[in-house]
Amino acid sequence: MKRLLLLLITALPFTLSAQQRTSSSGFDISRNLEIFADIYRQLDMFYVDTLSADTAVRWAIDAMLAEIDPYTKFYPDNDQDELRLMATGRYAGIGALIRAYKKDARAVIEDPYEGCPAQEAGVRAGDVILSIDGRDIKGWNVSQVSQSLRGEPGTAFELRVQRPGEKKPRAFRIVRRQIQLPCLPWYGIVDSTAHVGYLYLTEFTDKCAVEVRHAILDMKQQGMQRLVIDLRDNGGGSVSEAIEIVGMFVPRGTLVVSTKGKVAATCHDYLTPAEPIDTVMPLAVLVNAASASASEIVTGALQDLDRAVILGQRTYGKGLVQGIRELPYRGQLKITTARYYIPSGRCIQAYDYRHRTADGAATTLPDSLTREFRTRLGRPVRDGGGILPDSILDVDSLPSMIYELTADDAFFDWVTGYATRHEHIAEPGHFHLTDVDYADFVQTIADSGFTYNGRTAAALNQLRQLARFEGRDTDTRDEFDALEAKLKTNDLKADLQRFRHHIQPYLEAEIVSRYYYQRGALRQQLATDKSLRKAVETLKVES
Repeated sequence: MKRLLLLLITALPFTLSAQQRTSSSGFDISRNLEIFADIYRQLDMFYVDTLSADTAVRWAIDAMLAEIDPYTKFYPDNDQDELRLMATGRYAGIGALIRAYKKDARAVIEDPYEGCPAQEAGVRAGDVILSIDGRDIKGWNVSQVSQSLRGEPGTAFELRVQRPGEKKPRAFRIVRRQIQLPCLPWYGIVDSTAHVGYLYLTEFTDKCAVEVRHAILDMKQQGMQRLVIDLRDNGGGSVSEAIEIVGMFVPRGTLVVSTKGKVAATCHDYLTPAEPIDTVMPLAVLVNAASASASEIVTGALQDLDRAVILGQRTYGKGLVQGIRELPYRGQLKITTARYYIPSGRCIQAYDYRHRTADGAATTLPDSLTREFRTRLGRPVRDGGGILPDSILDVDSLPSMIYELTADDAFFDWVTGYATRHEHIAEPGHFHLTDVDYADFVQTIADSGFTYNGRTAAALNQLRQLARFEGRDTDTRDEFDALEAKLKTNDLKADLQRFRHHIQPYLEAEIVSRYYYQRGALRQQLATDKSLRKAVETLKVES
């Protein structure tokens, strides 16, 4: 019990001074910790079941931090892989994504990373995992399987898999090693006539700025005169890497971001540290609603400095900075320590986690209450809601069938079967399924028992109940019956053909990834990317 109370007191991300302990705030902390400790003591003594101190206190800590914001999180000594992966993009393992395989209550290899141990050993996407070092993994969840595949660099183990279309299982001896997740899957010239280069940055992990610098210099040697930086779906990462990347396009010593927190140690002005690569080359940045944190620092700084044109959708709006604090017993606390402000002086934080709605959701600042700031050249920009692009690009509305298909084993299995039947395919960007191939896909999905439109039917049922509650069920019954009949008569095959122009690009990208991995899938998607085409056209006009 004393050890538990000591842990709670020392787990605070600061040390109370004598003056603080005698202050009102210090008294409140001591009083509440004493109450908490006594509650646990009472539970330990009188609760009908025996409680684990580690488990019960972890519940309390997680619940407290969840109320603060989504980014402040406790990592005990035995649960820090996620934190290290987040900070560095590195872990020790085999280098492969896995997914649950519903058909066999197992996990299946979804995406081996090129040049990593799994791919080099011969493991393929679609291989169903049978055992890890002789341990049958049937019934394990994805987290358990993933944890068993990871380990100390240099350790070897046997991975047994069942490859679709083969009778006998395959066994691979794999040596774990340090894996660096690819932050820059592909870069290259996407318009040779206009000399437009392109790079897609997945996250701001340790040393990603070095890779970005290499890519830019390489493309400049190839004749690049304009550049598109794609930060769509980039959730952020290291602020220092973001600053270095901005510094490649603006003069050395330029202010990129300022942080302001409760204590002086969290208040900084961050300036670009090195000489730039090119301060005049036209730039375009692609963003969407999933672009956050460090992505918004790069995007917002380049916008505020009038150094790039921003295209896409309004970004997420994460203007908070996290730091790591050491805790007793080798624990760590990732804690929000400051807000950041981009060069115009605005903070783009969209969500207020300290003031929530009745259902517990964080509140947002209405556009009418945001404040206006000015870019370096005097253009108006606003705070409080992410980065609003200079050019808003509409996103194609996709049928729900797309999401349900990509999550379904039948879709995944058909792609696996296609890759088994075809030893080679065309280069990324030039691969296309034939009408015969797509017809086979349609028939396979239809035969699999795949169903969809469950959300529409459920919403209709809720609407019926609401109409009944309001006494309108008699007046609306015929219309509801007609709509229900229309939903029930959906022809799956016909809909798969009707949505072919939506489905086929996803299908082709998944197939290409089996042969050319992540870089290939990206290049395949870019071939039909309307936002990229708009960015290229914009750069031609801008210059």
